[in-house]
Amino acid sequence: MAASLIRLHFHDCFVQGCDASILLDDSPTIQSEKNAPNNNNSVRGFEVIDNVKSQVENICPGVVSCADILAVAARDASVAVGGPTWTLKLGRRDSTTSGLSQAATNLPTFRDGLDRLTSLFSSKGLSTRDMVALSGSHTIGQARCVTFRDRIYGNGTNIDAGFASTRRRRCPADNGNGDDNLAPLDLVTPNSFDNNYFKNLIQRKGLLQSDQVLFNGGSTDSIVTEYSKSPSTFSSDFSSAMVKMGDIEPLIGSAGEIRKFCNVIN
Repeated sequence: MAASLIRLHFHDCFVQGCDASILLDDSPTIQSEKNAPNNNNSVRGFEVIDNVKSQVENICPGVVSCADILAVAARDASVAVGGPTWTLKLGRRDSTTSGLSQAATNLPTFRDGLDRLTSLFSSKGLSTRDMVALSGSHTIGQARCVTFRDRIYGNGTNIDAGFASTRRRRCPADNGNGDDNLAPLDLVTPNSFDNNYFKNLIQRKGLLQSDQVLFNGGSTDSIVTEYSKSPSTFSSDFSSAMVKMGDIEPLIGSAGEIRKFCNVIN
């Protein structure tokens, strides 16, 4: 679940800030972000957060927010698979609103180009370097065939032919056929948090279009090269970027609430 828990925190923070709005279910007053195109049938890990919340509530009710649990879970997920740790800021509170419409526009997609990604992260106070470092979380996790089909069948010049051929075996060309078949984002060490993701990009073996654009003759090529040569630099920059991301528009003080159950407002 490591990749999913890191992604869950990311998808929360990019919509309304780090406020656990992504955890809310549909209700008479809530249009759930879970139904947004980039989240539906894709974002997962909700039951892990619910389980943690339940245990925390038993020990100290009404104190720890779901938003903070998301942040801690992402950090501990990184550590669990050999990735870096970082010192977390805590004290976020939970939203009483959802951002379904924002989710459709504020979250990156697998088709995004470099300019779009740079602009999107910049709008959240994250630098281009932060964006490349955070993309390195794709050193773990998997993607569905529907997200990389166009890339492996597109006959583009920025994809290794052998890599494309291998990925076609479990991802048929026809839409609707095998859409949910999975492939690892990092084909070398898919379950370990390391810098192989960047080495893959240099070899034109990025699975998603939004991965490969980071090394495709553009302004971020030098950062990818740097991270591919220095695991420690990547780890350090990833940690810093996660702290910055976790600081996007948090609800603090008397704003928001501390939810008793993460999927419904009190």
